[in-house]
Amino acid sequence: MLRLSELRLPLDHAADALPAAIAKRLGISPADLLSFTVFKRSYDARKATSLSFIYIIDLEVKKEAALLKTFTDDIHVKPAPDTRYHFVGKAPEGFGNRPVVIGFGPCGIFAALVLAQMGFRPIVLERGKAVRERTQDTWGLWRKNTLNPESNVQFGEGGAGTFSDGKLYSQIKDPKHYGRKVLTEFVKAGAPEEILYVSKPHIGTFRLVGMVENMRAEIRELGGEIRFEQRVTELIIDNGQVRGVKTATGDEIDADHVVLALGHSARDTFEMLHDKGVFMEAKPFSVGFRIEHPQSLIDKARLGPHAGHPLLGAADYKLVHHAANGRAVYSFCMCPGGTVVAATSEPNRVVTNGMSQYSRNERNANAGIVVGITPEDYPGSGPLAGIALLRELGGPAFVLGGGTYVAPGQLVGDFLQGKPSTKLGSVEPSYKPGVRLGDLSTALPDYAIAAIREAIPAFDRQIRGFNLYDAVLTGVETRTSSPLRITRGDDLQSLNVKGLYPAGEGAGYAGGILSAGVDGIKVAEALALDLLKQA
Repeated sequence: MLRLSELRLPLDHAADALPAAIAKRLGISPADLLSFTVFKRSYDARKATSLSFIYIIDLEVKKEAALLKTFTDDIHVKPAPDTRYHFVGKAPEGFGNRPVVIGFGPCGIFAALVLAQMGFRPIVLERGKAVRERTQDTWGLWRKNTLNPESNVQFGEGGAGTFSDGKLYSQIKDPKHYGRKVLTEFVKAGAPEEILYVSKPHIGTFRLVGMVENMRAEIRELGGEIRFEQRVTELIIDNGQVRGVKTATGDEIDADHVVLALGHSARDTFEMLHDKGVFMEAKPFSVGFRIEHPQSLIDKARLGPHAGHPLLGAADYKLVHHAANGRAVYSFCMCPGGTVVAATSEPNRVVTNGMSQYSRNERNANAGIVVGITPEDYPGSGPLAGIALLRELGGPAFVLGGGTYVAPGQLVGDFLQGKPSTKLGSVEPSYKPGVRLGDLSTALPDYAIAAIREAIPAFDRQIRGFNLYDAVLTGVETRTSSPLRITRGDDLQSLNVKGLYPAGEGAGYAGGILSAGVDGIKVAEALALDLLKQA
């Protein structure tokens, strides 16, 4: 099998143009091309007037070894890597206590799935509800201003990623191709096959719901258990070794291996772990606002004359600005053709996030515009200081919005001029339960406001129209990542609690669906190897 990269074709090329282009690039007869698959298809939007598709192709040809020798100096023709997943072992008979996985977001799902596929029959404890019940509770906040603190955007089957754009790409290093395992399992669970090859795959909320249910069913068929509405209240530790967990319902489960796949909003669990002496440390994260523009504006700025092309879809963007006060401002979780959603998990707080469906056909584009902050900015000290800051920020936003989970908002033009907004312009905000216009300058620390005010005009130089006066800012975006890290060693176990495997976003080791799934696979393998060593 060979891999051919940097094969360029026009956007509107015919279906039969690809095999002909492959044969021409390799200098072979079309009859010598035995088979091929598209490993990746992308495009470069830096020159919108001359867009083309860029392919990476895995292929089989006649006399492969001889052909490869003619391309020894060509970095774009190489042997194809083995991207198949290989299990590290299989559970032996009578292997002892079953492993426990705490949390059933992307990290917990893949940790449990891989453990189940190896025969370890994991027990999953999820504090929230099954995904369809959880969806009803989430809509209760969006439509009725009713928050269920245990079942919402943050808590429940599928994790926070279920109510998102469903992005499935990451910049993590992945030499073992775990990301391919994640995508392959998603396709098996019902995702479109295109996620295996498009450069920035996404799924959308509606499709994620059914996929999560299918993956849950497979784990159960393989002997695993998923127990919903089971909030873990205590980690049982004996002489530096985890021995089990206790739940709010009074259950006690013996376990010598526990995967801690918490989301970044499980603040009460973080506090319990800190009280139990589990080593953790504060880490940087970011805060800011959601910004909404007409999607047509972003399409035109990014794709030029190709805006609206059916194969390109709604355009996205990624922006970074280093402000004069030393703060980095960047776009986060950009959702083309999406909506801004209420994402709080605590009463009397307002938190925003972005979400898209697979079609990405809503009228607005939205993204977080966030500012990096460090532990030096936190009130007080210690690993939980970032959580204290987050609670401080969510409260004022709740008050500015009127105290009913309505979010505070402001027109970009008014924000840049430092004056309150009193009426909307051409952009209708999508946030539900609703937006109350006013002045956002008190919703974040002064250094964050100054940095964002400087960044928005700078972003306009990259995306013409970004500082559109009528564009809407909605506050606040504070769940970008975990404010702490539950530090682990080379064996992926906690530094001071043997058998405890901190993993995913909440533990500070992932930032999105794909990277969280990859981390879940890594800890499942580490746990399995340790258990097999003891068997």
